[in-house]
Amino acid sequence: MLLALAQTKKILFFGGKGGVGKTTVSAATALARAQAGGKVLLVSTDPAHNLGHLFDRAIGSKPVRLAPGLDGLELDPDETVRLHLKEITSSLHKLMPVHLRGEVDKHMALSKDAPGMQEAALMERIAEVVEQGVKDYDLIVFDTAPSGHTARLMALPEMMSAWTEGLIKRQEKADGFAQVVKDLSREAGSDSSMQDKTFGDDTVDAEKMRESGIRRILHRRRLRFTHLRDQLSNAESTAFVIVLAAERLPILETIALHAQLQAAKVNVAALVVNKRSPADGGAFMQARFAQEQGYLEMLTEALPNLPRHDLFLLARDIVGLEALREFAEAI
Repeated sequence: MLLALAQTKKILFFGGKGGVGKTTVSAATALARAQAGGKVLLVSTDPAHNLGHLFDRAIGSKPVRLAPGLDGLELDPDETVRLHLKEITSSLHKLMPVHLRGEVDKHMALSKDAPGMQEAALMERIAEVVEQGVKDYDLIVFDTAPSGHTARLMALPEMMSAWTEGLIKRQEKADGFAQVVKDLSREAGSDSSMQDKTFGDDTVDAEKMRESGIRRILHRRRLRFTHLRDQLSNAESTAFVIVLAAERLPILETIALHAQLQAAKVNVAALVVNKRSPADGGAFMQARFAQEQGYLEMLTEALPNLPRHDLFLLARDIVGLEALREFAEAI
C-alpha cells in the first residue's frame, strides 16, 4: 500500500506519536520507491534526528546519497534559525540607513530565542526544500516530529501567508505615507531641510531602493508560503501518513492528529500500524494481539474511511541499509 502511494504522489509526510517508528517507516517507503525506479529525497524535520542512526552514517543539512536513487538530509532547527536570521540581517543592512544597523543587529539577537522563531524558520526551510525538490526529485518524503509539533507545523503555511500578506499591505501604506510627506515637503519649499530631518541623510533614490527591497523580500516570502500551502492542500500530489502503535494512547492521539490535519486542509491518505504483535507467538503475544485488535476496532470506528496497513514486530532492531531493505519488502 505505501509503495503504491509513493508511486502516485510527489510529497509524502509521515507523522504520529513519538516512538512509534515514523523514521523507520518513512525511510523504508523512500527506499522502496527508489528501488522501484525513482529519484527520492528523504527529509527529517524532527529535532531529535534518527535518520543518521537508522542508516548508521552521518547525515547533515545538505543532501547526501544514502542508496541508489535515494538522498537524505536532516533539517537542523538551530542552524536553520541562524541562517534564517543571517539572511534577514543581511537584507535589512542593505535596506536600512547605515546609522540604524546597530539597532537591526540588536533586534535580530533578541529575535533568536523569540517564541515561534524556530517553527517559522523551519517552515521557510521546508518551503525551500519543496520548491526545489519537486523539480529535482520524483518524490520527497518527510519524517516529521511527534504529533503536536507536526500539527502546528502543518498549519503554519496558511498563517504565514496571511501574516506576510498583512505585512505587504502595511508596507504599501507606509510607502504611501512617506510619499505624501515628501510631496508636502516639496510644496512647502523645504525639500532639503525637512526631508533630511524626516529621512536622515539618505537620498530619495536610496529611500525608494529600500522600499522596493522590502517589498521584494515580502513578496518572495509570500510566494514561497503560498506555494507550500497550495502543495500541502493538493490531494493529488501530497499526502500525510499517520504512523501509530496498536495501543490506547497512540490511537487517541492519532484520532486527534487526524482532526487537526483536516482542519489545516492536509490530505491524510493512510494509517500505518507499526510493531504489531504476532498472533502465533505464544500465550503472551496472543494476549497482546487480542488487546491490539480491540484498540484497532476503536480506530476503525473513529476513522472508517482511511486505509490501514499493519507492520508486525520484528525480532531485531532495524539498523543499516540491508536491514532497511528487508523491512521495505513489507511496505
